[in-house]
Amino acid sequence: MASDKLPPVAADAMLSVTSEQLFRGARTLCIEHAGQRYLLRITRENKLILTK
Repeated sequence: MASDKLPPVAADAMLSVTSEQLFRGARTLCIEHAGQRYLLRITRENKLILTK
């Protein structure tokens, strides 16, 4: 869906999104990077943990 994609940014710009925008109500999300999958999750203490 085109509405799910973020707009392009300049190469030297820093993109800022909130965790609410990323997770959309979920507690875990999958990030695919360079052919690898990573899990980003919100803990019970409301911290973020990234695992491979």
